[in-house]
Amino acid sequence: MPIGDCLIHTLSRLHGRKPKCRCRINPFILIAETFEVCDTVGMLSTDSTALAALTSLANDDPELDALTIGRRIRELRTSRRMTLDTLAAAIDRAPSQVSMMENGKREPRLSLLRAIARALDTTLDELIRTDAPSERAALEISVERAQRGPVFQALGLPRIRVSKGQSDETLQTILSLHNEIDRLNRERAATPEEARRANSALRQIMRQQDNYFPELEAQALEILSAVGHSGGPVSQQLVADMATHLGFSLHYVNDLPHSTRSVTDKRNGRIYLPTNRSASRDSRSPIVQAFASQLCAHEEPKSYAEFLRQRVETNYLTAAILLPERDAVRMLTEAKTLRRISMEDLRDAFAVSYETAAHRFTNLATARLDIPVHFMKVHESGTIIKAYENDHVRFPSDALGAVEGTTVCRSWTARTVFDVADRFSAWYQYTDMPAGSFWCTSRIEKAKEGEYSVSVGVPFAHVKWFRGRETANRAVSLCPDESCCRRAPDNLADRWAGQSWPAARTPTSLLAALPTGTFPGVDQTEVYQFLEAHSPR
Repeated sequence: MPIGDCLIHTLSRLHGRKPKCRCRINPFILIAETFEVCDTVGMLSTDSTALAALTSLANDDPELDALTIGRRIRELRTSRRMTLDTLAAAIDRAPSQVSMMENGKREPRLSLLRAIARALDTTLDELIRTDAPSERAALEISVERAQRGPVFQALGLPRIRVSKGQSDETLQTILSLHNEIDRLNRERAATPEEARRANSALRQIMRQQDNYFPELEAQALEILSAVGHSGGPVSQQLVADMATHLGFSLHYVNDLPHSTRSVTDKRNGRIYLPTNRSASRDSRSPIVQAFASQLCAHEEPKSYAEFLRQRVETNYLTAAILLPERDAVRMLTEAKTLRRISMEDLRDAFAVSYETAAHRFTNLATARLDIPVHFMKVHESGTIIKAYENDHVRFPSDALGAVEGTTVCRSWTARTVFDVADRFSAWYQYTDMPAGSFWCTSRIEKAKEGEYSVSVGVPFAHVKWFRGRETANRAVSLCPDESCCRRAPDNLADRWAGQSWPAARTPTSLLAALPTGTFPGVDQTEVYQFLEAHSPR
């Protein structure tokens, strides 16, 4: 519940107005009972105790809730050898009310908390501390929270009364069973549908920010400055210096777990990398990606959406380090002035892959050059692997709004480039679409999964800034109209409908469940065995 909303609600009540927020007021938030409203300047003043309570609610500490407060009241009461009746009499309440507070079923107002603090000879700050008063209390609180959560509700399980009669082992067993059921539910929910939803939500965030993240740019600048980067391409030695600066040593091995590109040993400050990397691959990228997660302070992802977000942040920061913003913007600005923006020139200037250069261009194009843009990575089968746009090009999508996994139109540059004989030159093309005319540049790159195209495009009004705008290559796309390329021409359909039976070459990923685990697709046991084998004794 946003603290700002609750303050709006409280101030409205103090002024006798109808609140404009929609929050359900938690009595703890009514700290404003102690506030004095200064009508002349619109400021709030309060005593230090209430202010401390407000601060504890507004900061990043665990949420102050009735369960923790209740257990702390019970712990303090029993340590002072007070009975329920004695405490109830001291605060002028019925024993049953005190019992409900101690069990977390009633949230006391601030004024009542003050009375309880006085009766227990303690302070309000001590009473509203967010940590559990003991290990046993923490266990009881966890079990109570589990019983109030969705797992118990979905299973229709009756709630048990958590009391001193249950042993720690009993409560721990209940909690462990709950956590395992919750884990299985989340794992079962990790379906391709969840991945599509997560990708769609993440792409929306990227679009809202024009795929530009100032905080990551600042982190890149900080680490570059720390190792004395003065401009231009970032060398292999500088990348190694960054790793050393962050407390990591680099170790190249020939038995890296097959499901990983690198493994970071945080305990011993080591980054393990493969010795058999392809000569065509940028040897700096896996190093930067390895320590980029540390720079971003990533923790083990708790959901597939968080895993995707971390991957985007890592890739962004890697590109921001290898193509520093100041130098890349200077080069692109000069190229725009000369009307010769080129992904190949950006690639060559910073010695990165074409895909990395294209990605980096999307970070800077709109925010720094005022050019709307779209990006696509498409497998040779026509399947979209990655996509981003803020120029209103209309990507194919499913009912969930997901683009990844759909098939791109045969007339788009990302598909026509596969038919080009010259694989060493850039392919430029204009495509007239229902949303307007777009110009695109594309190249083919290879991976173990086959060939794929990497394409960058802009609306017709912005093609004047790019090299290759003079191309005569032109196509028309009517997609998503099925008559464009998804439905066979009538003469072929009439001749062959019902007379063909192709054996589909179904990708295994189409039938496989989404990889599960903390890091989807990674064999955690293999990683742990690897670290154990390589850990210094």
